[in-house]
Amino acid sequence: MAVELVQRTTVAKNETFEPEWFHVDAEGQIVGRFASALAMVLMGKHKPGYTAHVNTGDYVVVTNVEKVRFSGPEMAHDTHPRFTQKFSEKEYQSYSGYPSGRKVTKGLVMLERHPEKILEEAVRRMLPKNKLARKMLGRLKLSVGPNHDHQAQQPKPMPEYLLARCKK
Repeated sequence: MAVELVQRTTVAKNETFEPEWFHVDAEGQIVGRFASALAMVLMGKHKPGYTAHVNTGDYVVVTNVEKVRFSGPEMAHDTHPRFTQKFSEKEYQSYSGYPSGRKVTKGLVMLERHPEKILEEAVRRMLPKNKLARKMLGRLKLSVGPNHDHQAQQPKPMPEYLLARCKK
């Protein structure tokens, strides 16, 4: 008589899931690579209990978001030390919903007005396109400068294996 081995699959539930808080410094990070690492943590794909229809991601606090950079040849700029050609050509567009409601903003203007929007848009576009993505993006806390408002949650430093895809 043979003994049959049964392999069980665990499915995460909202009621039993406890998210963690991570902190990471964005200084000198390339936007696309860094955004893909953040999107994986927000979705929860770094955990063995990942379930697609449950928000199993963690909270991520990012500081110094104004110091991110794009890849490409560097250009001289007086306020941004790692200004690149790709960043000067980058355009962000939004649409109001009305006819002729398309607005195009250059990357340099976006950096001056809303530097956190650069990284937020990159991460948003890497998340799934559904209702759950809004909740995932709500767990991303971006702050300009080295200080943040989330010391009470005691965020841990982001583990290096999660940031391995950011290194060149």
